[in-house]
Amino acid sequence: MPENPATPETPVTPAHASLLAPMTAAAEEAGAWVRTRPLPGPARTMDELRTAFDAVDGPAAALLRGRLSALRPDAVWAEELDTELPAKGAAWVVDAVDGAVQYLQGLTSWCVSVTLVEDGEPVAAVLHSPVLGETYTAALGHGARRDGVLVSPSRKRALEAAVLAHAHPPFAARRPGAAASAGRSLSAVLPAVAAVRNLGPTSWQIADVAAGRLDAFWEYGRDDSNLLAGALLAREAGAEVTDPSGARWRPGAEGFVAAPAALHAPLLALLP
Repeated sequence: MPENPATPETPVTPAHASLLAPMTAAAEEAGAWVRTRPLPGPARTMDELRTAFDAVDGPAAALLRGRLSALRPDAVWAEELDTELPAKGAAWVVDAVDGAVQYLQGLTSWCVSVTLVEDGEPVAAVLHSPVLGETYTAALGHGARRDGVLVSPSRKRALEAAVLAHAHPPFAARRPGAAASAGRSLSAVLPAVAAVRNLGPTSWQIADVAAGRLDAFWEYGRDDSNLLAGALLAREAGAEVTDPSGARWRPGAEGFVAAPAALHAPLLALLP
């Protein structure tokens, strides 16, 4: 069963699930457009990287904004980075090319991420990988799916058999405390598990935890825009989703852990 699928401030409603089809259509349209663009050539500087990315991300984001704003005209449009979510009301948190680093390197691990947030909580989410041709969806109280089929977390019982995913803090140079915690946590976890990988993007890795492809995921540092969709998917699939202290994860938390119940407590015990 999903863990705490709704809070008193965010009631379960069929309207959330009814948004998934048009949200998916918008994500698929944006992803298909991005795939038609030629991959940027080798960049030598950060300015060149930004210019190459903006040429793709800007039009794709504008396409999504047009489609999604029509669905919920009341929802504000949150910025993708350092998102400040409104305490009340609805907001779209959207990333047209989630996994920008991989995309710019010509790698395949990127996706389109679309999340509707109400009163600070994610209530509907779509992750679409144009390269894989796969789509994860979740709505509050309605479960998590991949390509329309319900998913559930790993059934492994021991960390020594588990394959975990981990992401470093975003903009790690600006967050030395989070970077230090990430380093300590990796040193603590590596000897206790079968493997640790960073497969990026963050949202898709958490979705793969929801579906049991990966056994758990953790990250230090605040990263709301990349965590909201995955948090909803993992909870709706039945995984535990907390911060490293074990408290329920909420936007603004300085860390994130998603794992099935059997692995969650042992993983928390390893984290600094």
